Amino acid sequence: MKYFITGLLFILPLVIFGQREKIDDIVAQVGEEIVLLSEIEEQFALAAAQQGTEIPAEAKCGIIDQLLSQKLILNQAALDSIVVADEEIETQLNARIDRILGFMQGDVSQFEAYYGKSVNEVKAEFRQDLRAQITTERMQAIILGEVKITPAEVKNFFSEIPVDSLPYFNSEVELGEIVYKPKINKEERQKAMDKAQGIRDRIVKEGEDFAELAGIYSEDPGSAKLGGDLGWAKRNTFVPEFEATAYTLENGEISELVETDFGFHIIQLIERRGNSVKVRHILISPEITEADLDLAYSTVEEFRNEIAVDSISFSRAVKKYGDENQQSYNNDGIMVNPATGNGFFEIGDLEPDIYFAIDTLEVNEMTAPMKFQAPNGETMFRLVLLKSRTQPHKADLALDYSRIQKAALESKKSVFITNWVEEKIGSTYIEFEDPYGTCQPVIERWVK
Repeated sequence: MKYFITGLLFILPLVIFGQREKIDDIVAQVGEEIVLLSEIEEQFALAAAQQGTEIPAEAKCGIIDQLLSQKLILNQAALDSIVVADEEIETQLNARIDRILGFMQGDVSQFEAYYGKSVNEVKAEFRQDLRAQITTERMQAIILGEVKITPAEVKNFFSEIPVDSLPYFNSEVELGEIVYKPKINKEERQKAMDKAQGIRDRIVKEGEDFAELAGIYSEDPGSAKLGGDLGWAKRNTFVPEFEATAYTLENGEISELVETDFGFHIIQLIERRGNSVKVRHILISPEITEADLDLAYSTVEEFRNEIAVDSISFSRAVKKYGDENQQSYNNDGIMVNPATGNGFFEIGDLEPDIYFAIDTLEVNEMTAPMKFQAPNGETMFRLVLLKSRTQPHKADLALDYSRIQKAALESKKSVFITNWVEEKIGSTYIEFEDPYGTCQPVIERWVK
């Protein structure tokens, strides 16, 4: 059994809060931390739900073992004075609630009907578990912080895999991109500024309610339904122009217009605690016209031709023309696969428009300018470069080094955390209050 905890199974997703019932029977104690019967039953139910089938009762032994490992890490965090700020907890709680409300089109009554609790009650129920999760992750990162992998270790890891057990990889591509953001024309910029100023005057001069106007006019869909509330945030959370103003405001004060790449903001500081602020805002974004989009397409076509005739390198063009808010901008233009964290995509991982655009390209060829919708709703253009393409093959150290390196590192971390747990067991107070009779091997491992 492996004891390297990456997903922290004891933290239940919010989707099962409506059915959660705490049973306060204590099963075990690890230092100052306790394992509750309810935690075991919750994890067992969650595992069955994830697999979509019944699982044997003996699976609880593995769950107990994982919970004990997690409690051991959490206990060590307390000994090492690892503290998670209240503001961080609230920010993450709000983000999770907002994500669920997003699936429900912001309908709070639907949320409360589904969970049988108010939003604040759900937050209160989850707050302690979330604190434990973040604290444990932070302690685990410290424990594993010095674990590195060398090329020799990667080679040795790969050589120890039996040939008939080597995984089979599908065809993969490595892609570069330059994302170009269309420029706003002066007339549309002025219209947006005038509209934002008018809304600010209604709040400051006429006394209208900020939250109400945010719900009506703000073009930030995530916060508009919450009256513009962005929740608690630390420094470096917002874009520089927005943040510079937010941290100069007094409680309740409303800013002048603040212009960012997203448009014009009206900001109100709700509260400040040390290095964290809670603000609300109203965003008015200038409209992109068809003429602006046509000009953007032509601009991308022009620097595509510059690259094609070697007037400028692709890497240089990324910095000269690319949108600096894109992840690829600081990665030499290389697109990162969000599913794997590396720069390689299986065909099934690609967006359909990208797949069809590169399907007939040769390596080092580029697509035509491609219009697409960014996650924030903005219309943008990208130029995609096919950097490499592999054929379906068995795992190969030369072709798949980054993927094998990642697997080797995870394996080394697994061994390291297992050894760390074994060492700490011997120096930590551990007692079972209500042992599971069928889990004697687990109990014997922990009670030494």
